[in-house]
Amino acid sequence: MTGVFDHPWLSGLFADDEIAALWSAEAQLSSMLAFESAWSRHGHLAGLWSEAEGHSAADAVTSVDFDPKELSDGTAQDGVCVPALVRLLKERTGANAIHKGATSQDVIDTATVLSLVRSLDLIGGRLERLDLDLSALETRFGANPLMGRTRMQAAIPITVADRVQTWRLPLASHRERLEQLRPRVAVVQIGGAAGDRAALGEGAEAICHAVAADLGLSAPPQSWHAMRDGIAEAGSLLSLVTGTLGKMGQDICLMAQQGIDEIRMDGGGGSSAMPHKQNPVLAELLVTLARFNAVQVSGLHQAMIHEQERSGAAWTLEWMILPQMVQATGRALAVASALTTQIVDIGSPDPLS
Repeated sequence: MTGVFDHPWLSGLFADDEIAALWSAEAQLSSMLAFESAWSRHGHLAGLWSEAEGHSAADAVTSVDFDPKELSDGTAQDGVCVPALVRLLKERTGANAIHKGATSQDVIDTATVLSLVRSLDLIGGRLERLDLDLSALETRFGANPLMGRTRMQAAIPITVADRVQTWRLPLASHRERLEQLRPRVAVVQIGGAAGDRAALGEGAEAICHAVAADLGLSAPPQSWHAMRDGIAEAGSLLSLVTGTLGKMGQDICLMAQQGIDEIRMDGGGGSSAMPHKQNPVLAELLVTLARFNAVQVSGLHQAMIHEQERSGAAWTLEWMILPQMVQATGRALAVASALTTQIVDIGSPDPLS
């Protein structure tokens, strides 16, 4: 059985094609080849080969075609795909100015960062869109009366704007957090065998900055092979975003209850047994995705615990968790915006009744 994000029918509920494309095998392979090409192009800065050899190899690497499945057997044997990738690159290009001085983790981490940064940019845009959608909702219905509820019991009358602002105002904080996070994660990974860049000698800083610039990233002062706080912070932020959206979804589910009837929506889900029902499917999905990400955060925090200079177990755990968290977040934002378009009315004609 495949996961819900690419399942033949469950994907209709959970999938986000735009985010999925950024984490596909093809996208990851393209990013790994971009790293290898940049490494070949600038290897002369660390004396790894001549400038001419490097430029020739860099051009050859970008023209090689791969089927991602070609890396499967090598990954099963080595635990990573890069040894097989490098072997195939050398075979198909005839070049030797490839990969020397780098390590598998440099390639894979940098490819992961490229997918993550592009995803965060997309998420930032969706946060902005949702903010506009909720602002429009406030404009339409904000003055309507609504019963304020604490601990799920009627408290005092409020307005719809009061409720909607608890959904909307955190979005600005999340966008600010994204801007603060980006420079901490948009960094190239270059450390070599033990993370100390020893094989690069005096040219270490020059090649790091040159490769980073080619890839649109920055160069940290040292590798982060065994320092995974940036990845964990990204996961935590993703969960904060979906948590805010989950609160919105939970509120809408409660407001839609028969007998409460504080919100009217078009386009709800049907029931096979009870045709009269209109289930708040998208609101429920926001709650599900929030809870999913909240669980995954603990896994990324577990993945921070690396042994010495590199961990195979902790590192590969990230591969299982991070892409799913990003897709859950992207889907939640798309769903939240779609949900606002389904709302026909919000409020209680007489909140004291």
